[in-house]
Amino acid sequence: MMTELTPAPRSKLVGISPFHIGEQAVQARLGVRDVIEPWARQVVRPFLLEQHRAFFRQLPFVVAAARDATGRPWVTLLAGKPGFISSSDPVSLQIAADVLPGDALQGSLTAGAELGLLGIELESRRRNRVNGTISAAAGNNLELRVGQSFGNCPQYITARSCREIEVRPMDRSASRYKRLTERMRRWIGSATTLFIASGYRGVGQHPAYGMDASHRGGAAGFVTVKDDSRLILPDYSGNNYFNTIGNLVADPRVALLFVDFESGSLLQLSGQATIDWDSAEVARHHGAQRLILIDIQQIVQLDGGLPLRWGEPEPHLPLRLVRKTKESDDVTSFEFEGLDDAALPAFKPGQYLPIELQIENATQPVKRTYSLSNTPGDAGYRISVKREPQGSVSRFLHDEIAVGDVVNALKPEGNFVLTQGDRPVALISAGIGVTPMISMLRALVREPARRLVYFVHGARNGHHHPFASEVRALAVRNNNVRFCAVYSQPCDSDVQGEDYDHQGRVDIDLLKDVIPALDADFYLCGPGDFLAGIVADLSERGVLPDRIHTETF
Repeated sequence: MMTELTPAPRSKLVGISPFHIGEQAVQARLGVRDVIEPWARQVVRPFLLEQHRAFFRQLPFVVAAARDATGRPWVTLLAGKPGFISSSDPVSLQIAADVLPGDALQGSLTAGAELGLLGIELESRRRNRVNGTISAAAGNNLELRVGQSFGNCPQYITARSCREIEVRPMDRSASRYKRLTERMRRWIGSATTLFIASGYRGVGQHPAYGMDASHRGGAAGFVTVKDDSRLILPDYSGNNYFNTIGNLVADPRVALLFVDFESGSLLQLSGQATIDWDSAEVARHHGAQRLILIDIQQIVQLDGGLPLRWGEPEPHLPLRLVRKTKESDDVTSFEFEGLDDAALPAFKPGQYLPIELQIENATQPVKRTYSLSNTPGDAGYRISVKREPQGSVSRFLHDEIAVGDVVNALKPEGNFVLTQGDRPVALISAGIGVTPMISMLRALVREPARRLVYFVHGARNGHHHPFASEVRALAVRNNNVRFCAVYSQPCDSDVQGEDYDHQGRVDIDLLKDVIPALDADFYLCGPGDFLAGIVADLSERGVLPDRIHTETF
C-alpha cells in the first residue's frame, strides 16, 4: 500500500530542508525524521566538494536519470574515456557524451531538462550523487548545473573492474518491447546490480525537486520476476534519506536499468511503482525493510552498444574466525585470519571490511560492512560489532558464529582514512563509532612523528564503553595521547576521574576545553545527529572543511 502523503512535523531547524514532502513523509513514517534532517543539512550540498569533482573526472561512465518528452522516467549510462566529465567550477559538471542510438532518452537531454547523475566506481565501490538541471546542451556536450550533491555508502555494490573496447556501429542494435522476453527474465534473474530512476517536482522551487539516479544490489536473484510485466525489488537498509522511496510515494513513475557487464548491453524498463510496507511478502525477502512492486509499461533493449566491458565480480577472501572477545555488554570483537595462513590485502586505519554471511532461512548471502578496529600490519582483520536487538546480522555474529567458522569477505575499502602531516589529530566518536578510531589511534602511536592525539569518546556508561581499558593503556604508555571519556548516564560503579572524565555528552564546549583553540584535524564517527551538531559547531568556530572528516553508521 502507498503511504498517505502528508507533511512531516515541522523541524526546529531553520532554512530549507534538503528533502521534499515525499521524502519527509517517509522519514516521519519510519521514525528517522528528527535524526536524519540535521545530518543531511551538513552533507547534502548545493555544490561539489573538490574530492567529488576529482572523482567524476576519473570515471569512464556515469548513470543518468531523466524524463522523455512524455514525462516518463528512464535511466541509462553515459560513457567515454576518463576525463569525458569535467568540472569548471564547484556548481557545474561538463559531460562530453550522449546516449546510445535508440536509447529511451535519445533527444531528451536538452537545456532545461532535469538530470540526476550517479557517479559510481564499481572497482572501488565509491559513489556520489548529483542532481540538477541541464544548463546547456549542444551535440555531444552537456552542462549540468548542480542542485544537490552528496555521497552514498558502499553497501550492496558488487566490485568489478572495467576496461574500454572499440564498438562498431554494426554491432549495435535497439529494440522496443511491452513485455519481458525469456532472455530478459533470465538477465534480470541473474543480476547482482541495477540502477533505478525516480523523481518528484512539486509546485514552485525547491532544491530537492528533480531526478534521482540510484544503485541497488544484492546476490543473484535479489530481484524477483513475477511474470512478464511485474518485478519485486527488495529495499534494504540504507542511509535513511529515502530519496527513491520518497520520490515514489510522491510520484510513482519509476525506471530501472540492468547492465550486461559481459556484452555491454543495456535493458531499460519504465513503469509504475507501489510500496509494500509490511505485508507477509516482505518477510519472504530476507533483509528487506519493504518491497518496491513494479508494473512494467515500456522496455528498451540496447545490445552491444557500450564501449565498456566489466570483468567477473571480485573474488572473495575466505576468512576463518580465530577469536571472539567481549569488549562491553553489547560489543564483541571478531578476529579473522586467512585460510592456511594466507596473506591478506593491506588496509589503512579507518577503512572497513565488506563481509558476506549465510544466515539461516536467508535465500542469499547477507552483505554488511564493518570498520576494522585493529592495526594495519597485523596478521589478520578485526571487526567489532554492536549487538542490535532487531539486527539479524549482528545477532547472528554474536550468537551463532563460532571460532573456526569461515566467512567470505572482500578486500578492505573506504576513504575515511588518516591523512599525513604533523598537525594534532582529534579522534571524536560516540557509541559504536569508536571502532575506526581504535584503528587510527593504534596506527598513530606507532608513527615516528608522534603527532599529538586527542581521543574523545561518548558512551552511556562503563557497561557500554568498548575498548575503554585499551585506550586508557595506550594513553598511559604514550605521552602524546590525551584521552577523554564522556558518560551520559554513569552507573553507580563508574568512578569519575578513573572510569570517565565528564558526565553529559560530547559537545563543542567540551571540545574547546580539551583541544586548545580547536587546533587539530578532526575525525568524527557516530550517529548522524551527533555528527551534524559537531560539524556545524566546528565550522561555526572557523575550523576549515578540509580539516573535518566524518563517517556515520
